[in-house]
Parts: sequence; C-alpha cells; structure tokens
Amino acid sequence: MMIQTIPARHGKAVRLASGQAIEVINSSGTQVVDTWAFCPEDLDHHMSMMHTRVENGRLMPAVGHTLYTNRREPILVLEADTSSGIHDTIMAACDRWRYERLGCAEYHRNCADNMIEALADLGLDFHHIPQPLNLFMNIPIEQDFALVQGTPPSKAGDKVVLRAARDCIVVFSACPQDITPINGGLPTDAHYAILG
Repeated sequence: MMIQTIPARHGKAVRLASGQAIEVINSSGTQVVDTWAFCPEDLDHHMSMMHTRVENGRLMPAVGHTLYTNRREPILVLEADTSSGIHDTIMAACDRWRYERLGCAEYHRNCADNMIEALADLGLDFHHIPQPLNLFMNIPIEQDFALVQGTPPSKAGDKVVLRAARDCIVVFSACPQDITPINGGLPTDAHYAILG
C-alpha cells in the first residue's frame, strides 16, 4: 500500500475503478478533507450531498451507507471510519469570495480552486463546484439551528475508507481554512492510499 500526500492547502484527483477502495488519512487529526466524486464519462454527473442525505435519511453518512449522485445512483460506499464519525454535508467548499468576506485582501488558496486544479491535473476542464463531503469537519447545530464552525473532533491517524460503486474520479482538498477553527487554525497535509 503506497501512501500519497494531499499537500496542505492543495488538492489531488484520483481515478478509481468500480470495486476499488481509497483510504483517507487525517494524519494530524485536525485536517478537514473536502471530497468530491465524479463520473468520468460526464462530470456533470457527480456525488451529491443533498441526494445522499435524502437516500440515507441522515444528516451525515455512517459506515455502510452509500453516497449517491445527483441522478440518485450509487457512486461511493463509506466502508470504514475510525474517526468520531463527524463529517459535514452542509457547508459549501471555501472559495475566493468566502475569504474576501472573512477580510482577506489578497488571494487565499481555497477548496473550490483546489478541486478545479486537481481535475486539470488529469486533463479535465470543469468549473462547477458541487457540495463536497467535508470529511472530519465539525459543524455543530445549536438548539436555535445556528451552525457553528467547530473545532476538529478527530485524532491523528483517523481514517475513512471509501469504496467505488462505479468507475469514478475522486477529488480531495486539504482545506486551506486558517481563519475559522475548523482545521484547528493550521492547515496540514492529509494522506490517502488506494487499497485495491
């Protein structure tokens, strides 16, 4: 098993064949990994959090649950999870406008651009940013339904295994957020390995 790096503040894209699994490792315990999955024959057919929530009847997937596309087809299965099981399905990927609203005067690396760049590394040109599965991201919901930018609840070395239900392209971003607490204030490398 060869462990690959998702560099802090950057993205990676990986092609998976149906039946292959990929292990995502929160090496520091504090790093959110935005995760997308696309059907290679049509990138407009992709993993959808709103469809996944409906099909599973849960706010976030648990071990054994299927992740669905925007056409309600299975694309990934959450096969194993050593973390707390807290993963966000609500928050949009950070983008340049998010950081402008947070007060950044200069360009700030962001998950939306990381996704575009990672797909471009595979020779793919796609600029629509679907809602990602934000692995290891903690967004508590208060009694008044307010959303909190929570600190990471995971531990160093926590892992999630996703198995491909069909041929797909999986894209990861080691989230660059360093203004809110979601990455513990300091983005770090994350890692992955294809398990076969």
